[in-house]
Amino acid sequence: MASDAKGPASYFPSIERTYGKPIDVWLELVRARPDEKHMETVAWLKAEHGLGHGHANAIVAYVRGGGASG
Repeated sequence: MASDAKGPASYFPSIERTYGKPIDVWLELVRARPDEKHMETVAWLKAEHGLGHGHANAIVAYVRGGGASG
């Protein structure tokens, strides 16, 4: 991930360091839950995977905002 990332993607290096998984793992988990509301998915990431609120929110915002197509 480029160091000049902006918006939600700016959290990705910290997410990878903190949780020990590539960001693509987290993005795929969120893509697999397309029918949930934003905050429902944030709550799920926090409860099921132990992510902090800011990190969970950044991942969901990135996917829902169209930054993670495919």
